[in-house]
Parts: sequence; C-alpha cells; structure tokens
Amino acid sequence: MSGARDSGLLPGLALALAGSIAFSGKAIIVKLAYRYGVDAVTLIMYRMLFALPIFALMAWWASRGKPPLSARDWLGVTGLGISGYYLSSFLDFAGLQYISASLERLILYLNPTLVMLLAWVLYRKKFGALQIAGMAISYCGVLLVFGHEVQLAGTNAALGALLVFGSAVSYAVYLVYSGQMVQRLGSLRLVGLATTVACLCCLLQFVLLRPMSAAAEVAPQVIWLSVLNATLCTAVPVLLVMMAIERIGPSLSAQTGMVGPMSTILMGVLILGEPFTAWIAAGTVLVIAGIFVFSRAGR
Repeated sequence: MSGARDSGLLPGLALALAGSIAFSGKAIIVKLAYRYGVDAVTLIMYRMLFALPIFALMAWWASRGKPPLSARDWLGVTGLGISGYYLSSFLDFAGLQYISASLERLILYLNPTLVMLLAWVLYRKKFGALQIAGMAISYCGVLLVFGHEVQLAGTNAALGALLVFGSAVSYAVYLVYSGQMVQRLGSLRLVGLATTVACLCCLLQFVLLRPMSAAAEVAPQVIWLSVLNATLCTAVPVLLVMMAIERIGPSLSAQTGMVGPMSTILMGVLILGEPFTAWIAAGTVLVIAGIFVFSRAGR
C-alpha cells in the first residue's frame, strides 16, 4: 500500500506543479493582451467564449449516469458560478489593468486566509495564534509590494489592488459555500457546471455593455492570447490539479501550489519586462512564508 502511494507521489507532484505554473501564466497573458488596446469586458468575453465548450463537455462527462440536479442545486451552482468564476475573474482582469502581475499573484495567494476569516465571520470557526501570525506575515508581504507600486503608479495601483483583492474575496466565498455541494455533486461536475454558468455570464455581460461590432475590432493577437488563456491557463490547470489531488491529496497539492507566485514573478520579468526589485523579493518571501505557517498551523 505504501509502495502504491510512493509510486504516485512523483507523478502527482509533477501534475500539481504543472497546474500551478500553467495557472500562474493567466496574469501574464492578460497583461500581454492589454498591450493591444482591448478592455476587460471584451477580453474576458473571449477567454470564456473559448473556454465554454471545454467546461460544458466537462460538466456533461461528469453528469453521465447521475441524477438530474434539483432546483435548489441549480440555484446553488448558479450562485457559486457567479461568485467563484464570473465575478472573481472579471475583478481580476479589471485589476490587472493597473497593477503588475507580481502584485496580483501575491494578493490572490492570500486566499486561504480569506477563507478562514469568512468561516470565522459566518460560522464562528476559531483559529489559533500561529495562524494569526501566518496571516500577519503574509499581509505584511503584500503591503510591502503594494507600497512600492503606489509610489510608482499612484492611485491607479490602489484601485487595481482593491479590484484584485475583491476577486480573492469573491473566490473565497465560493470556496466557503461549495463544501456541501462538492460532496453532493462531486468536484468535477460542480466545477464544470459552475464554470459554464460563469462563461455564459461573461458572454451576457459583453452583449449588454458592448456593441457586437466591438468583438471584431480587437487585434488578432488578442484572439490567440485568449485561446491560450482559455486552454493552457484555465481548463488545463483545473484538470491537472484535480488529477494531482487524486494522487497526493489536497494538502500536498496546495503546498506544491506555492510555486505559483514565484513562477508569475519570473514570467513577469522575462516576458513582460517587469522589474524584479528587492521590495518584490522581500514581499514574496513574506507572503509564501506566512501562507506556509498559516496552512501548517491549520492542519
């Protein structure tokens, strides 16, 4: 039995690592697309348009042989899709117009602390002194990088950080409320259905806020970047991480995900030409160390 677990360890770690790196490339692709003059509403529409067939197929595959969803289930799936994938994605895309990919990734990496804080507010779940220390270390790291960007970009950095933080809160709400539905529907089915709802919301948002001619006015590079975002940085990471969890469990998969901020920063420097300063290095170390302490204390 131990040998079976050991044989799945390296493949599981590789899947988790690949999923984390692929997902961290989303911010890089979004920043590249913004260089061609596209706005957040149009950009996220294209991303979700190309991702919709993938997630719809995932939902269909996971629903085979399962009982149909009740009205209550559909209401829950819709709410989770709006909170966890539509609103969080749109706020993230909007925030990336104003802040660096490095700061965006560090803010999103605070997600476990936001889940714990929401659980405390909603269910009065307690957490210990070590978890509080971990949160304090992480938030100090984000504030360090944020303070540096405010000096460079002014109020735009504050607006961008607020939007991305709202994205992290929205996704934390999804995680807090998805627990029971995951047990009832299964993770693959829930993710497929919720993301399908989110894709439809993004398409509807574009129809309501933009003329249809706006879809044809984007540069061809935006189309190809959106295809890459929808596949390599959206659908593929979801599948890779789920496969990793099956092999090595959620705890070890989450620890492997700590490579995410580092890969985003590295790609930001190499691809976007973002500066790598001592402020970013120190902030990243603090955020990762704080989340590590927080996660270990929680277990």
